[in-house]
Amino acid sequence: MKIKEFIVVEGRDDTTAINRAVEADTIETNGSAVNQTTIEKIKRAQETRGVIIFTDPDYPGEKIRKTIAGQVPGCKHAFLAKEDALAKRDKGIGVEHASPEAIRAALKEAQVMHEDILEEISQDDLITAGLIGGEGAKERRIQLGKLLKIGYTNGKQLHKRLMMFQISKQEFAEALSKVRQEESNG
Repeated sequence: MKIKEFIVVEGRDDTTAINRAVEADTIETNGSAVNQTTIEKIKRAQETRGVIIFTDPDYPGEKIRKTIAGQVPGCKHAFLAKEDALAKRDKGIGVEHASPEAIRAALKEAQVMHEDILEEISQDDLITAGLIGGEGAKERRIQLGKLLKIGYTNGKQLHKRLMMFQISKQEFAEALSKVRQEESNG
């Protein structure tokens, strides 16, 4: 599988994992303090071939994602579930630990996040759905993130992520219904 866009990753081990899964060019941020030279390189890549941001499903990875997305609009975002990014022996988490299948699936589902959309799903909808506060909210957000392919978020970020990915109220309701169904079966 060949990927046209540049894939932005955190480091050399991520590039190695990407190259095991797909044929692609990567740009490495080399940590969470993304410098201006790297941002300029990502901007150029976005103008020429497009960019997929594919960072680790942890706090530093989200920080890198936000930094780049804030300065380079229109990038696609690929997300790995935490369980797909866990190291086998040590306690590490990251793209470098993911299987080629998990990497290909995440890249196939990459989407552009939009900042300028109409708000359909309210904060109250999220509270009513049991996604913010209360017992089991985190687990429900994890499941919802997987179903909608928007990655895991904390309660504060969930609303913004739903809006950025232009998740409709109907799509949200259908995914939430599946989450509740899995909950009652589990």
